[in-house]
Amino acid sequence: MNIILLGPPGAGKGTQAKLLVDERGMTQLSTGDMLREAKSSGTEMGHRVAEVMNRGELVTDEIVIGLIEEKLDAPHGNGFIFDGFPRTLAQADALGALLARHGQHLDAVIEMQVDDAALVERVTGRYTCANCGAVYHDRIKPAATAGVCDACGATQMVRRADDTEDALKQRLMEYYKKTSPLIGYYYAKGALYSVDGLAEIGIVSAAIRKVLDKT
Repeated sequence: MNIILLGPPGAGKGTQAKLLVDERGMTQLSTGDMLREAKSSGTEMGHRVAEVMNRGELVTDEIVIGLIEEKLDAPHGNGFIFDGFPRTLAQADALGALLARHGQHLDAVIEMQVDDAALVERVTGRYTCANCGAVYHDRIKPAATAGVCDACGATQMVRRADDTEDALKQRLMEYYKKTSPLIGYYYAKGALYSVDGLAEIGIVSAAIRKVLDKT
């Protein structure tokens, strides 16, 4: 089973992807993770990625598709979760063609719907443990002891530099300009399902599970 998790930054795509990896043995393909992995891999593709990133340029669609194809060729679990890709209609076309070449297809595109104002509150209040990556929130899920990670006891908490209101609004604008057209694209293909991305994590997970169980 291959799926796309679609939604604006901060909608919780990464969190839900990790749950699906644990529950269903799927393989998460996060663009950012793949680029970081490739950059340090020493492969020909890795050298191409490193050169582009070291110049401060955006990695081309061709390179990202090439990285995904490497993953499709390698042994994997029970399908793929595309997290953060595709971001544009051109990328969606390229991904569809790539899957077809490998005799695969998309089973579901799950849109995680959010309210912008609530999303801004969610994102600007979050912070993580620098040691283990556990995620917290000033209001919704603070650490039991301020400054101390519940999971590992580390005392270094960090916030993403772009988790500010102004930065998030800019990222949302980019999402609506470039990525939101994918909602109509996949709806027309009969592959789109929507869930409430701002519900509790367990509720969102159950809604996604319900979609996957019937596809």
